[in-house]
Amino acid sequence: MSASTIDRMGRPVAAGDRVRVLDITPDRDLDEEDLDMFMGMVGAVCEIERIDADGLAWVALWWNGDEGTVLTQTGLAPEQMERIVI
Repeated sequence: MSASTIDRMGRPVAAGDRVRVLDITPDRDLDEEDLDMFMGMVGAVCEIERIDADGLAWVALWWNGDEGTVLTQTGLAPEQMERIVI
């Protein structure tokens, strides 16, 4: 059985679903550049890659930076995402 959780509206979400990132909880140890990238995820639509044992939905966003392609990943709690319904 695959893991699932809910979005801010109480709708079920699972790996493969697309969600809009409404908020993130960044690590306090991030430098300013990394923090800017993570905060740039807010508003993005991402596909859920996995849901962990704590019920966090993990999403990723690729960026083209000065040093090449950079990946940011974060785990979203239900109140931090909204499932995109087509």
